[in-house]
Amino acid sequence: MTAQMLDGEVVARRIKMELADRIEMLSRKGHTPGLGTILVGDDGPSANYVAMKHRDCEELGIASHHVHLRANATEREVLEVVEQFNADERVDAYLMQYPFPPHLDYESILLRVDPAKDVDGLHPVNLGRLVQGVDAVLPCTPAGIQALLEHYGIEIAGRHVVIVGRGLTIGRPLANLLTLKRPNANAAVTVVHTGVPDIGLYTRQADILVSAAGSPGLITREMVKPGSVVVAAGVSFEGKKLLSDVTEDVAEVASWLTPRIGGVGPMTRAMLLRNCVEAAEWRVLGG
Repeated sequence: MTAQMLDGEVVARRIKMELADRIEMLSRKGHTPGLGTILVGDDGPSANYVAMKHRDCEELGIASHHVHLRANATEREVLEVVEQFNADERVDAYLMQYPFPPHLDYESILLRVDPAKDVDGLHPVNLGRLVQGVDAVLPCTPAGIQALLEHYGIEIAGRHVVIVGRGLTIGRPLANLLTLKRPNANAAVTVVHTGVPDIGLYTRQADILVSAAGSPGLITREMVKPGSVVVAAGVSFEGKKLLSDVTEDVAEVASWLTPRIGGVGPMTRAMLLRNCVEAAEWRVLGG
């Protein structure tokens, strides 16, 4: 068996085409959607990721508003930018690129973000609405994974999804999203993490396995049920090289697999653009 690829680039391009029409409608109403980014420090992967987001914006005609603060910026300085973006009518949605330097409290600063402008969907108000099962700004990577599976016709409802990783950006919100009684969800979800002695005991039961631990090579072919769908969402870096949670030999047993590059990443950025456009539509068109 050789796994078919869950090509996120293909799906992201389709989403961008749909967004282009919505952006044109907003333009006819006299409004250009605006995305803001706040980068603190000089973390290479973070800077590169922000740059990719702004290239996406340029491609679609979304206005970019970027503030880059030095690594030793104070909390007060970061909050001044947050307050600026909250008040700026040109900025429909914005993000604070994670991780922050260790002297800053990301969670406390996040509380000051206007939930309506929270493009990442990570503000406690938006996460709380997700848990309640009501409309909310969805976290980008979980929403991107769901959209990727939907595009390739992979059934989620009633299937056993095992998520490796309990982080705030992927593991926990994805578990909530896929258990909702909604289309392309309604799954049985198990969440495990690197603190569990035998992760393979759980991953071998998965119809759909999502690894989001950020631990290179954590998931090997022996840990994967033959014919399952495997989504490698967790990444880390060795210098400039991107490393996956999932080893290459998993392709020999899985039915579907995301590529190391071009899988979940493009979907995350596409969902961020969608969240920005939806925030603009809400302000200009009333939802």
